[in-house]
Amino acid sequence: MVKVRADHPIAADGQIDIDAWINNLNLGYTQSEASHAELRRAAELSLSLVDVHADDDHSWGEDFSCFRIGLEMAEILADLQLDQDALVAAILYRAVREHKITLADIHTRFGDTVSKLVKGVLRMAAISYQRNEEERVLGSQAAEQAEKIRKMLVSMVDDVRVALIKLAERTCAIRSVKNAEPDRRRQVSREVADIYAPLAHRLGIGHIKWELEDLSFRYLQPDDYKRIAKLLDERRLARQEYIDSLLERLRSELKKAGIEGSVGGRAKHIYSIWRKMQRKGIPFSQVYDIRAVRILVPSVRDCYAVLGIVHSLWRNIPHEFDDYIASPKENGYRSLHTAVWGPENKVLEIQIRTQEMHEESELGVCAHWRYKGTDTKAVQDGYEQKIAWLRQVLEWHEELGGDSEHLQNDLRLVNQDRIYVFTPEGHVVDLPRTATPLDFAYKIHTDIGHRCRGAKVNNRIVPLNYQLTNADQVEILTGKLESPSRDWLNSALGYVNTGRARAKIQHWFKQQARDKNIAEGQALLDREFRRLALLDLDFEELAKKLRFNTLDDLYAAVGASDLGVGQVLNAAQKQVDDADPQQPLIPFKTKSARQKKDSDLYIEGVGNLLTQIANCCNPVPGDAITGYITLGKGVSIHRQDCSNILQLQADEPQRIIKVEWGNAPQSFYSVDVVIEAYDRYGLLKDITALLDTERINIIAMQTLSDKRKNTVDMQVTVEIRSFDELSRILTKLNRLPNIASARRKH
Repeated sequence: MVKVRADHPIAADGQIDIDAWINNLNLGYTQSEASHAELRRAAELSLSLVDVHADDDHSWGEDFSCFRIGLEMAEILADLQLDQDALVAAILYRAVREHKITLADIHTRFGDTVSKLVKGVLRMAAISYQRNEEERVLGSQAAEQAEKIRKMLVSMVDDVRVALIKLAERTCAIRSVKNAEPDRRRQVSREVADIYAPLAHRLGIGHIKWELEDLSFRYLQPDDYKRIAKLLDERRLARQEYIDSLLERLRSELKKAGIEGSVGGRAKHIYSIWRKMQRKGIPFSQVYDIRAVRILVPSVRDCYAVLGIVHSLWRNIPHEFDDYIASPKENGYRSLHTAVWGPENKVLEIQIRTQEMHEESELGVCAHWRYKGTDTKAVQDGYEQKIAWLRQVLEWHEELGGDSEHLQNDLRLVNQDRIYVFTPEGHVVDLPRTATPLDFAYKIHTDIGHRCRGAKVNNRIVPLNYQLTNADQVEILTGKLESPSRDWLNSALGYVNTGRARAKIQHWFKQQARDKNIAEGQALLDREFRRLALLDLDFEELAKKLRFNTLDDLYAAVGASDLGVGQVLNAAQKQVDDADPQQPLIPFKTKSARQKKDSDLYIEGVGNLLTQIANCCNPVPGDAITGYITLGKGVSIHRQDCSNILQLQADEPQRIIKVEWGNAPQSFYSVDVVIEAYDRYGLLKDITALLDTERINIIAMQTLSDKRKNTVDMQVTVEIRSFDELSRILTKLNRLPNIASARRKH
């Protein structure tokens, strides 16, 4: 069945009577003067834009103005009981889409909510401009691109009204292609069949789903459509007489049983008949629900009572009964379905449901939550419920083909772990949820990533470590002589978060000249170790522990990004030659780990003794250390270069013992961090907030301000667990505004 759009009311001047049109809308909320005026204002604006020059790429042609399309979209949404904002957005959407008015103007005239709805539908509009089936998109077949688009729909819709407005627009689009060129008809029909009819099904909006399915089937497979339509038409009169007699019988039986209900015939849609014939491999004569009756009753109890009445009147057909009340469909559909041998031994399908179930079947998500234009809190609460519900039910079945169970699992993972963004051409690229513009650039092409010098997201310049979100449109700015930066590989800075991008950058650095890599690596390590106050390390020994023949080899590996600074720091903590340098020596534990069974320190020749870290030098794992046997307090641990331990070695050498860091330190260690900064309001707050975010405990803090130079020197004593953690904290401190330097105290 194909729905034909009703004519709009015409005023005396031959134009559409806007006030009469608004009064005829099936609005689910009270038509106040304010809402009436807002709809009229939107319609009048759309009408005034009809003669404005449109973008030919987006226009539907001379016979379809943005004004008439907007009204038709609003009529569809009014039937779904959507709120005023959604109707206003629908009226104005095509005018914005055709570049007759800007989104900024819409925001100025109608507010934030309407403009956000229009913006959301504009983002989805890129779906309409797919390439043909033979074209490859970013190395993938068009089928894979369509799959990404369907998945993107799941992830991108934060307000269900956006999806509903887009559905209304596509419904108008497929109604409009009746007299269009065959290629245009096929393009719109394929898009509707693959994406929007299944979307309407998952949203539970039955009448829109059926219309989209029938119309797309009509244009994609016209021969099959005409054949089934002809078979239906040949038997229409006899079938209607048969149904009318059944309805009278059922009404009489319901009255006898004291059940108040309505009984009516149900039209079978052409596409659903064809799909059932294909799925079951049966001819038209064996489609049992060509003759169908629907019974609506007040309660669930009445549903089962009516079922008993029906089965007492006529014999039911085995295996043709479905209880969707006890076990609803995934889109929330509830009803009783049964097939019986009716009068004259003809097969009859009967659906039994409550009025509420019927509304849910016809309106889907819109029947569950009605928008209230004046109740902001109710709207917001409704949004959260709708979002959660939408993302649960937007799981495709046979419409997608293939292994539906596998696809459902994929979609569940997609919702949690993936985002979908647009290229400037409208292609969809899937990325991890933490992806940045640099990750996007390397996903597109390695050379684009290497030459990247900036990025635009939604036509706005953003930093390269900006975190992308669903439905963002990303444009990469490139230069001819640009090259990757070593900062991109610093995980603390957050420039790249995908293995692909990181591997491509590392490979680029590896290809550079060895001398340059040595110089870069040496400068990088010297800077890091100077900041961490580890200048007394035996670097030659460190290189051997990392299995490099020479120190230059170590520098070259770091410079080529084959070896990360964090790995070198982990190796600096190790005292066992055969330890794996990629695994941190000190695992991350909670503070309760101070109460441990095994000591962080190994005392040579003695075993486990009571130990304490000396406050004078505060050694951390990786530092060369020496133990001093105290009186009653166990062994005091000092750095080997500590002035106190040097004096004790001269005075009491017999109390000096050799100690080593254990293989699994679990405690926190105090470290003095020196911060030099230019004083400003909120500086201390920013420093403490950063440390709090990183879950770093502050033991002590000293500040010294110089008002004449407007500088401040701080010494912050913090508890850290490893050099790697200390390096990360220092990096983030140095990135704060007005911080000149942050380093470990020598």
